[in-house]
Amino acid sequence: MKVKSWQKPMTGQAAVAVDRICASLPRIARGRIILRAPYLEDYPLFESIVTGERGRWIGGPLTTEAAWLDFIQMVAGWVLRGAGLWTVELQATGERVGFVVLNHETGDPEMELGFLFPAENEGKGYAFEAGEAARNNAFFALNRDTLISWIDPENARAIKLVERLGAQRDAASDIDGSVAYRYPRPEFEV
Repeated sequence: MKVKSWQKPMTGQAAVAVDRICASLPRIARGRIILRAPYLEDYPLFESIVTGERGRWIGGPLTTEAAWLDFIQMVAGWVLRGAGLWTVELQATGERVGFVVLNHETGDPEMELGFLFPAENEGKGYAFEAGEAARNNAFFALNRDTLISWIDPENARAIKLVERLGAQRDAASDIDGSVAYRYPRPEFEV
């Protein structure tokens, strides 16, 4: 994959500014994983997920241009909505394993919890750990009253994941061919 000029990481003082901004975003360590601010270096993994076969679960596969716009839109959510895309990495190694997002996309009636993980990281519990941390952030740090996940009805693994996270089917909130799963506010864990 050839890196476009606007996708190249910043250097010098601009890199210092990026680090300062990213350091101000929530960083959550939980179990084996860390949710941290996304950097441009994370984009190739994001692009490989959404432009590949797994992109079908989010209305794709996306073109490379649409993938870039989706990435920057989710990152901009931090500035505009106080929530957005997190890169999920392993605490032990720093390896990037996927993404979790609290996102309020254009046209959606409310904030959504979403997951983007490559096939090789499926079934390892990373999405569950990241989803639980992001869900709790939405309810306890952002004081959201409601949170939802919209899922392709054929994505059985994602449905199983959100049910494991406590979400319940909410057919009245289905949109655009996706089925809705609503999260009840969890009890506060000390």
